Amino acid sequence: MIKKLNAAKKAIEYIKDGMTVGLGTGSTVEVMIEELSRQIKKGLHIKCISTSNRTTKYANTFGIIIHEFDSVSRINLTIDGADEVDPYLRGIKGGGGALLYEKIVAYNSDKNIWIVDDSKLVNKLGNFPLPVEVIPFAARKLLLKFESMKLNPVLRKTDNKNFVTDSGNFIIDCRIGEIENPKELEMNLKMIPGVVEVGLFIDVADYVIIGYSDRAEVLEK
Repeated sequence: MIKKLNAAKKAIEYIKDGMTVGLGTGSTVEVMIEELSRQIKKGLHIKCISTSNRTTKYANTFGIIIHEFDSVSRINLTIDGADEVDPYLRGIKGGGGALLYEKIVAYNSDKNIWIVDDSKLVNKLGNFPLPVEVIPFAARKLLLKFESMKLNPVLRKTDNKNFVTDSGNFIIDCRIGEIENPKELEMNLKMIPGVVEVGLFIDVADYVIIGYSDRAEVLEK
């Protein structure tokens, strides 16, 4: 918990009065939201955009108003988490099931910060299962396709039911192992009809803030 808090506090230093801020999804972001709510109560004036229903509900419990994505022309800064980060600041995201909206919000942001603890740092991406968001109509065929590609796919389930994203899609988690060429894999997967989005985030993060038990360190692109 202290590692996440140290990363969260450091990230909040980048938020300035009057900004429009994107809020990512996940447990580390939720620590940041709690800390951010304290700053708002002290007088920080910002607009917040959410990447998931989960984040919206969590922010609302701390009195943070979430604005509609289409109500803002640009997002100054988005703070999100990551499931894995490599030395090139590439990441795997989507463990919380919000990869599509996270990528859309990130694309529309001037700057992107990821906050992680040191356990998320890897030399090569791929030990964490790669989430691929897919159209339900195509899910069964895509499972077979991914099996033929030796991606070891598993349809994500919650309480023995298919996990459904905020946009009504399914997620296939691919247990690939180390990914030699993340960008090429992302492009190849996105060319397959029925694939909506891939949890590889390449050239997205401007800063990665790593939380340790006694400090936070900033990696910059």
